Amino acid sequence: MQTLQKLGQSPIGLTLPALTILLCVFGLPILLLFLTSFNAPAFSLVNYQAFLSQPANARVLLQTIQVSVVVTAICVIIGYPMAYLITAASKRLRMVLLVLVIIPYLTSFLVRTYAWIVILGDNGLINSLLLGLGLISGPLSLIYSRMAVYIGMIHIMLPVMILPLVSVMMGIDKSLMAAARSMGARPFAAFWRVFLPLSLPGVRSGLMLVFVFCLGFYITPAALGGLRDAMISTLIAAQVASSFNMAQTAASAFILLGIAAVVLSFLGLDLSDTRTLGAPPARKSWSSGLHSFRTLTRYLNELASPLRANLWAARLYQAGGSSGWWTILGVFFVLLVMFYLLFPSLVVIIMSFSGGEFLEFPPSTLSLKWYRSFFGDPSWTGAAWTSVQIAIAVAVLSTIVGTLAAYGLNRTYPRVRSFLTLIILAPITFPSIVVGIAAYFGLLNLGLIGTKMGIILTHSIGAIAYVVVIVSATLANFDRRLEQAAKSMRAGPLQTFKRVTLPLIRPGVIGGALFAFIHSFDEVVKTSLVSGFAIRTLPLKMWENIRNQIDPTIAAVASLLIFMPLLWLVALHVTGWRPTLRAQSVATDAAS
Repeated sequence: MQTLQKLGQSPIGLTLPALTILLCVFGLPILLLFLTSFNAPAFSLVNYQAFLSQPANARVLLQTIQVSVVVTAICVIIGYPMAYLITAASKRLRMVLLVLVIIPYLTSFLVRTYAWIVILGDNGLINSLLLGLGLISGPLSLIYSRMAVYIGMIHIMLPVMILPLVSVMMGIDKSLMAAARSMGARPFAAFWRVFLPLSLPGVRSGLMLVFVFCLGFYITPAALGGLRDAMISTLIAAQVASSFNMAQTAASAFILLGIAAVVLSFLGLDLSDTRTLGAPPARKSWSSGLHSFRTLTRYLNELASPLRANLWAARLYQAGGSSGWWTILGVFFVLLVMFYLLFPSLVVIIMSFSGGEFLEFPPSTLSLKWYRSFFGDPSWTGAAWTSVQIAIAVAVLSTIVGTLAAYGLNRTYPRVRSFLTLIILAPITFPSIVVGIAAYFGLLNLGLIGTKMGIILTHSIGAIAYVVVIVSATLANFDRRLEQAAKSMRAGPLQTFKRVTLPLIRPGVIGGALFAFIHSFDEVVKTSLVSGFAIRTLPLKMWENIRNQIDPTIAAVASLLIFMPLLWLVALHVTGWRPTLRAQSVATDAAS
């Protein structure tokens, strides 16, 4: 008993509520699930052999890896120059561009998937436009294809790649590039030798986040792809829905988790190793003539060094003639990426005001009929109210538990803090479908499948991780001498926390609460597994309508959800929460 009291009074004891929820809903179930996949206590590989022996399963597995690699590669190719241009912009323009990237990031991925259904469908925007111009005689097969899957997944994952890159690039000292230029390096050489190596941690974080998220994608491939474009998450969800063979389902989930673990272990290597910049020594087998040529070249370089110095001094304050073209190209690239990120949402908003019986762009008549259909249909409003109730409960629970955990982690030893942080952040670093399967297995043993409490606990294990990340970033800039000053004036620990600590970290706490609410309100994969077809949240209602029928009411619902990120950003601004560079770097590093 005394040991428990001491543990409760120590900083590490503040993490016990978060760890308890995590272990009950995710930790112990995934351990039992792992043992189940090996048919414990017999311990055999029969389930894994059965999965890999079926050609269809092997094809889906390889297809999942292929799609994830392609999407991740394209996100790097687009996201790196975009992040570089955002970093190079002026402070005011940089903030505007970041907000425009964050808005689609906070928008429901189900809404963004629906936007591409509207654009790529047989009666969608592109086909309607081409048919109207007389360029085609029949609709093109744009949707239910691999290309549609790539378009939708890249659209969702691109902000996840850009934000960690911007966070790291903003921390790079720009004087290093100027120093390289002053030593005679050309712009590309300075970028390649100085800026690129320093930005590799951001590339690594983006690669890990995007690839792991892509491995667990379920909604977007199922909505935009055809039967030949199924991902392993779709296969796992079908196994859960069609049978109760948890051993085979567990084997499928851990094969997916194993792929993610291999990639994380590979990308987790230190990419910022300092390497020698000097040339390797010449081999003795080379001819003496080559040695003489190098000596002559070095002598000529020494003679030309004063000329190069004068030329550099002459060009230092001279406007570059080609910089204008690079500026135009950069502006065009930024506009193109922003169009790709924001236009689908804009299309959905405009089409939601259509007065016809079907969605069309541009609308022939304007009407609010689909908004009235949403607010007048009890099935829609009931699902929305259920989502709000669950999200509020998740936000309250996660904010209290996550703030206590972050406060305790901030005051523990670095090694202990790193280990416990890794455990707490596991639910947001594992593929979503694996977390959902583990939560389903845990709640099944607790008898909470198909209950609101089960959904709240399932959402909370991920929401707590977001709160811990955000509050920890706020505590990183907290001056602990203020607490010491309060205690020196005989203030107790609780009074010090209420009067000194909490007011100073309140912006981070509010930001964590809002992100926890968003995480819960937008969740559909894990909810579909643990709801037991008894509870319908708004995302589940939307997903069912997207799969079964294209109800134009979904456009009105999607439009309302698109405006939610604007409300979150306004709320964060009013409460004084700022996504500082330190907060962004802690978030990306912790998530990866």
